[in-house]
Amino acid sequence: MSRVEQVTSAAGSVPASPSITSRQRLTLLLLLSASFTLAVDFSILNVALPRIGSAVGFSLENLQWIATAFALCAAGFTLLFGRVADLFGRRRLFLVGMALLGIGSLAGGLATDPALLLSARVAQGLATAAVTPAALSLLTTSFPEGALRDKVLGLNGALMAAGFTTGAILGGVLTDVLSWRWAFFINVPVAAIVLVLAPTVLAESRPEQRPKLDLPGAITVTLSLLAIVFGLTTAGEQGWADPLAWGPLAAGVVLLVVFWAIEKRVSAPLVPTSILKRRSIGWGNFAGLLAFITETSLVFLLTLYLQKVLGYTPLGAGLSFAVLGAGTVIGGIVAPKIIGKLGNKKTVITGFLVQAAATLPLVLLGSSRASIALLLVATFVGGVANLIAIVGFMVTATSGLPDAEQGMATGLATMSQQVGITMGIPIMSAIATARVHALGGETPATVLSGVTTAIYVNTALCLVAAVLIALFLRPAKQVA
Repeated sequence: MSRVEQVTSAAGSVPASPSITSRQRLTLLLLLSASFTLAVDFSILNVALPRIGSAVGFSLENLQWIATAFALCAAGFTLLFGRVADLFGRRRLFLVGMALLGIGSLAGGLATDPALLLSARVAQGLATAAVTPAALSLLTTSFPEGALRDKVLGLNGALMAAGFTTGAILGGVLTDVLSWRWAFFINVPVAAIVLVLAPTVLAESRPEQRPKLDLPGAITVTLSLLAIVFGLTTAGEQGWADPLAWGPLAAGVVLLVVFWAIEKRVSAPLVPTSILKRRSIGWGNFAGLLAFITETSLVFLLTLYLQKVLGYTPLGAGLSFAVLGAGTVIGGIVAPKIIGKLGNKKTVITGFLVQAAATLPLVLLGSSRASIALLLVATFVGGVANLIAIVGFMVTATSGLPDAEQGMATGLATMSQQVGITMGIPIMSAIATARVHALGGETPATVLSGVTTAIYVNTALCLVAAVLIALFLRPAKQVA
């Protein structure tokens, strides 16, 4: 029996594997706890936004900035911080990020005016941009490339996806039972515990010779990502015709071109162009981008359906996605076993094809509450498939690279994740809204038609991703 078969035939829980040490168990527990907490932060405030706005003094038109301030920083700085982790120490950046998360969360929970609340959300976004690639690179450098790392990445993906769902549910429960402020306060003890344990559990990881930080490249790519994310979030709120949507998007694309030109000329580039030309990196991250675009936007579409067509409350809609969350956990557990049998490329393709097959039946959703059965079954299967694709992407995009470049690789992977989450909702929102307007305005029937139209597009994106990955992805060889 091969080493891959020996590891992938073990039970679904990583700690049960005989090849993992006690220190690795503690490392895994600590890093997964941090990743799960950050994933929860993405969605925990969504259902509480109206109450937060009333309590703190946000006008309705400015309410989206509570989410936008977080998304801008989380996506805009992730590539920079991924490289900073390589250069100055992954554990050090991880600890700084967790401290910033605790401070920002405490400030958010105590906020009584918009300025302090937005500052807290900026701090949480910067913490996410720092901790996520640092934690992921600590995972990939703590576990050797191969089946064991695949299993660890599977658990990480499962818990992060489950965190998005948990955040929606937990946000509703905390807001209804206690206060929206607890959606912030809940992070403080987690951050404190991690900060106490991490220095003794996590080993520092950084190159012996520290190259210069590529400041021109860092500034250019950060400004580019900030512009792109701002344009996408504005498009989701105001529509694609708004100059504040397409203007920043155009500027972001121009800055990306400038960034590419800089990276080809500097001696110590932030992201070497040779890395970006590798098909395992380029197409692996493309797969991750599409995986997050399709699933997060589908959750948005189904939230519209549940609330505006079936009349569910925000908490009821959040609870309806518990089945999806269970599917993502299962997908993260089984994905490494599938990778062991099929390889990275076929795993990603299989994930997208099954996700498309699970998404397409959702066009049959109707105005009767009996449709909830179809929604639950389809989202469960789709959740399993989506996580299989995500774990396949993560393994592909971080394999075949030395430890010294893992922060950069995980920064790229995290950037694909953050931008995908940000892109999906405005794209599908624009499609659904255009259909609603074409039918004469918002009614339950027109919303259902708009959601159905966007679901067709969502399914098509899954199929396109599968075809392109089949044609162009060449995964790097894994270490034996």
